[in-house]
Amino acid sequence: MNITRQTETKALRGTAQDWLQRLHALPPRGRFRIMNVCGGHERSITHNGLRAALPDYIELIPGPGCPVCICPEEDIYAAMQLALRHPITLACFGDLLRVPVNAPKHEPRSLEQARAAGADIRAIASPLEARALALRHPGRHIVFFAAGFETTMAPVAAMIAEDTPDNLSLLISGRLTWPAVALLLDSGRAGFDALVAPGHVATIMGGEEWRFVPERHGLPAAIAGFSAESLLAAFYATLQQAAAPTARLDNCYPELVSAAGNLHAQRLLQQIFDISDANWRGIGVIPRSGFTLNKNYQHLDALRLFPLDEQTRRRAGEMPPGCDCAEVVLGRIYPDACRLYGNLCTPENPVGPCMVSDEGACRIWWRGGIRGAHASRA
Repeated sequence: MNITRQTETKALRGTAQDWLQRLHALPPRGRFRIMNVCGGHERSITHNGLRAALPDYIELIPGPGCPVCICPEEDIYAAMQLALRHPITLACFGDLLRVPVNAPKHEPRSLEQARAAGADIRAIASPLEARALALRHPGRHIVFFAAGFETTMAPVAAMIAEDTPDNLSLLISGRLTWPAVALLLDSGRAGFDALVAPGHVATIMGGEEWRFVPERHGLPAAIAGFSAESLLAAFYATLQQAAAPTARLDNCYPELVSAAGNLHAQRLLQQIFDISDANWRGIGVIPRSGFTLNKNYQHLDALRLFPLDEQTRRRAGEMPPGCDCAEVVLGRIYPDACRLYGNLCTPENPVGPCMVSDEGACRIWWRGGIRGAHASRA
């Protein structure tokens, strides 16, 4: 089956203003809640002021698409301990440096604080930088803390498949995107009427991966890129579907997204990783949602090379006290309905992970100047 493209939208082109005019020309209806899965979508929505520009009955809900926000607290803690207790250099993406963990007050509570305490921790922007770091320092062991969704894990797999220096190992904290949406829909508490799926993930994994939303759950779905035009086209498509007899999957990012996706990238992922049950911070274990090194590459597992003794910690794996990031990630409350938002938790002094990452809804809203309170949708 191919991804459908709504017949009426095939011929429609134009600016964001054109799409807004089409949306406002649709017949008014009751409240229509659209979840955008991706943090990049939320950033574009907020920074372009799309919420205020849409008809009043359309509600846009940030979803679980921030890899830093859902990265298990215990994985970040393990990365800190590797860097503090072993003679290694830890390389990780910059967004992870300031994510708080639940540690005693006299201990470092983030990778940034662990670095201040003497750990050798380097911020990088791509897997190739971790490889380059290992090649530049052959006498030093490099651990690459790789956290992210399919768009991150595909280049990680490519790096491993190409050639891994002997002094490079990995701490893998990769997740698949669609199982979190499936969890919400299967729970019966989804809280949304339509879904906008992430275009960059669909570029790799194929648009057909999101067909379960209309086929199993009867909800309109569309794949969007990151421009205002692509997002507005996706909103329009889901509203048109809602008025039709049956829901379907529309591709509003045909420039890059195909039904099958990037087969080479998928083969690399299958070659390097197994798929297993995995923990999502604040959400819990989601079946078959995590990447783990398969048996042929387990020699690259940093925790096998540098074992850590289990340490008893209060609230291990949980969100910080008072933090409602899990409810934000699940789309049950808006960011500014969190009890700590803008009070104790700001980008300069984040308490929860959603205020740290550039893809975290709380940080996006705060940077976008949103200060008013919304009611919870739980």
